[in-house]
Amino acid sequence: MTTSVLIFTCLLWTMPHHRQNPRLQPTMMLDPLNAVREDLKENGIIPDVIPVDPPFHPKALLVVTFPTSQEALLGNTLTKTDTADEPTVAFTPMQVPDQTDEPTYTLVMTDPDAPSKENPKFREWRHWVVTGVKAPPTSAIETDNLDAQLTKPAVTPYYPPTPPPGTGKHRYVLLLYQEPSADFSIPADAPERKNEPVDRKNWNAARFADKHGLKLVGVNYFVVVGE
Repeated sequence: MTTSVLIFTCLLWTMPHHRQNPRLQPTMMLDPLNAVREDLKENGIIPDVIPVDPPFHPKALLVVTFPTSQEALLGNTLTKTDTADEPTVAFTPMQVPDQTDEPTYTLVMTDPDAPSKENPKFREWRHWVVTGVKAPPTSAIETDNLDAQLTKPAVTPYYPPTPPPGTGKHRYVLLLYQEPSADFSIPADAPERKNEPVDRKNWNAARFADKHGLKLVGVNYFVVVGE
């Protein structure tokens, strides 16, 4: 097991949600990257948000923490109150990025269960799109602040989870994409810049990524219940 994967394993193992999940325990230590992928398959993130082909292989651990101190832990249940305000994110690439310059990333949050998982006629509902995200500098380890740096205003401002009453569980999926270049930007007339609620529905994260040459490297998600 490489050093980077070992670090990834230890970080995953510290998450209470997974320490309490007997199904994930055997594979978490042996093959943590595969454990994440299998969780995404089991809970329908693959294929509802992430296509089956090409196969997704995680390359970064994405940690999402809300101001309420609640975290997204691969499918744990949070409340509307927990997630009302924009979270901070942290991540550590598990592999050396392809480009020579300091890589930048795009962060997305999307709901594939709009208005409900049983009737997802508005799939996907776009909650958040941010470009120009950077991993913290190496010196951040000394201050214990590993939050990612958001270097640009959000393309799609954060819209908190508001699942309608009676619609059951909604999966809120956070996707981290490596950008093709450090000067990457979303055009001024792009759909992602239209932010009225009616403009956010029937979006597609995978098509968005393909269109802009974005490479998926990390995923996390949580659940909020419409009740």
